[in-house]
Amino acid sequence: MEEKELSGEVIGAAIEVHRLLGPGLLESAYELALERELVLRGLIVERQKAVSLEYKGVVLGDGFRLDQLVDDRLLLEIKAVETLLPIHEAQLLTYLRLSAKRFGLLINFNQKVLKEGIRRVLNGY
Repeated sequence: MEEKELSGEVIGAAIEVHRLLGPGLLESAYELALERELVLRGLIVERQKAVSLEYKGVVLGDGFRLDQLVDDRLLLEIKAVETLLPIHEAQLLTYLRLSAKRFGLLINFNQKVLKEGIRRVLNGY
């Protein structure tokens, strides 16, 4: 599946979750529901995947956790906040860089219309 096709499938799954649950829940609820929806669509999902942090050639242990990694390529950062801020995009970009992944989606489920809460972020390596 190409990047654009994979992104489209994930966005479709997120819209379905939002359609059924609506805004106002905690991030963890959306994370669980989205994982289930993606699996139902035949995608491989790793939730809360630990990623080691390397600094100056030394692995410092698990530096952070990815909300979801889909098909070992697409990183998802799930939010349920009033407004997405630049720091949220910076966080996803940093996660992409440190995990050596090319692209990710920042999804804020706390929106009346979900498409207004979706941002695609690319890692230029």
